[in-house]
Amino acid sequence: MAGQLLLLGLLWSVTGLGPVGWVVGTVCGIAVCLILLRSGKAALGPADLVTLSRAVLAGGTAALVADQGADASMVVVAIVASTALVLDFVDGQVARRTGTASALGARFDMEVDAFLILVLSAYVGLFVGLWVLAIGAIRYAFLGAQRVLPWLRGPLPPSRTRKTVAALQGIALVVAGSGLVPVTVAVFVAGGALSALVWSFGRDIAWLWHVRTLPVIAEGALELAVVSRGGSSPATGTHRG
Repeated sequence: MAGQLLLLGLLWSVTGLGPVGWVVGTVCGIAVCLILLRSGKAALGPADLVTLSRAVLAGGTAALVADQGADASMVVVAIVASTALVLDFVDGQVARRTGTASALGARFDMEVDAFLILVLSAYVGLFVGLWVLAIGAIRYAFLGAQRVLPWLRGPLPPSRTRKTVAALQGIALVVAGSGLVPVTVAVFVAGGALSALVWSFGRDIAWLWHVRTLPVIAEGALELAVVSRGGSSPATGTHRG
């Protein structure tokens, strides 16, 4: 929470972050604290601390977008979001090298990814088109569908393609929202990212439908997801559930 408030203070000094931004950023910080406290875990591992840093950056990005909308400094948004995306590659490496991978860490990593993508898609949508919101919303729509369609809850086999498509979403949104490319290029980049994401989800949904009547297979799939922190159950581009 202290880290979140410190980042908000830094953004205030640089961009003039207003009351709405402070409220949104503070709520994000409180939400992360409550989620981690409710997990019952006594302490966070090295990889979890990296993910926690990403959560703080995601909260700062959300504060900027909520407070200043399309007028938010593209450079600042890009820097904060890019740092969070880079750390996304770091926490998995740290988890593997230190042998501290856990179910909580994988879930925490996944939720931070999904939230950051949602915030970035909302930001880019302000000047490219609200259709970009689909990039951030599709994962939450999938979770909603899982509640009424039990066969969507099945484990998915590991897929490097799925991870690649997921990673490209954040990169594409940062490029599209950086202000460094013309709007037409931003539309093309965001559209390409959305198309790849829809294809990835569609492929996984088709696979789950195909095996829906079979006994649970790939018993070790979820275990492997925790070890790799790349995930294999349906929820964002990295993991889906």
